[in-house]
This record gives sequence, C-alpha cells and structure tokens, in this order.
Amino acid sequence: MKIDNSSFERVEEFKYLGTTLTNQNSIQEEVKSRMKSGNSRCHSVQNLLSSSLLTKNLKIKIYRTIILPVVLYGCETWSLTLREERRLRVFENRTLRRIFRPKRDEITGECRKLHNEEINELYCSPNIVRVIKSRRMKWAGHVARMGKGRGVYRVLVGKPEGKIPLGRPRHK
Repeated sequence: MKIDNSSFERVEEFKYLGTTLTNQNSIQEEVKSRMKSGNSRCHSVQNLLSSSLLTKNLKIKIYRTIILPVVLYGCETWSLTLREERRLRVFENRTLRRIFRPKRDEITGECRKLHNEEINELYCSPNIVRVIKSRRMKWAGHVARMGKGRGVYRVLVGKPEGKIPLGRPRHK
C-alpha cells in the first residue's frame, strides 16, 4: 500500500504500544502474548513466591503489583470469549497455587494440590475475569464522559450508516 510516497507492507499481526494487533481483529493473540509475559514475570519472581520466609499476604501483594498489571495491560478494550476467560482463570489459579502451596491432608498425611474452590476461599479478591469486566465498565464510563469531538466517543455512540443487503452473500 502506498500513501504519500511511502509504501507499507501488509502483515498479519504487529505490536503497537505493547499491544498485539491482528488483521482479523482477534483478541486471542493479544491474550496469549499477555499471559506469556505474565508467565515470564511469574518465573522471574518464582523464588519469592515459593519462599517459606514470606507471608502469603506479601506473596499476594507481589502477585497484584508485579504479575497482574503485566497480564491486564490494555484489557479495557478486550472482548473476551469463554475460551479466553477460561484460559485467564487457569493462569490465575496456577499462579495462586504456587503462592498457597500444596495442602497436607490431615488423615493420610499426603500433599495434594488445592482445588479451585479452596483457592477462591483463600484469595478473597475478585478473580481476573471480574477485574477485566470492571475495568471495561470504568473505561466505558470514561469514554461516555468525553467530548463529542473525540473519536473514541463517536465510536461508542455512533450508528452505522447504510443498509446491508438481505439474504446470504453472493459467492465470489
């Protein structure tokens, strides 16, 4: 494509301001790259999360301040499917299992992984999907208060023009 004597290459996806944009306008790749970044961040503080010297509350603070912001960067614009919601919950539960460590069964004395319900009881904050939804609502309120000249506001309140033809599309 050429614009004002500048040629641009057509690509399937690219990174812009830390966000992965695709030509299909799919959020799936963005969520994958965010979780990959979160996993690398989690791996970098693994010695802190597995330390027995730190309290669980301090480990949760580390999770909220170091790992969660990396994963949730730009989540205000995500439209999540159930698959992405499930993947994000799996990521969060895996990280919280590292923090809360395996539980020793009192009867048999064996260690076992914590169930999701037990993790939800121990981690009393809202889960990652609820955080994303609340951030989206905050962003929508922010956009609704913007001036009428702003492009984001026009996208929010705009109505598409024209008509879509009736029937199924013709084969080309």
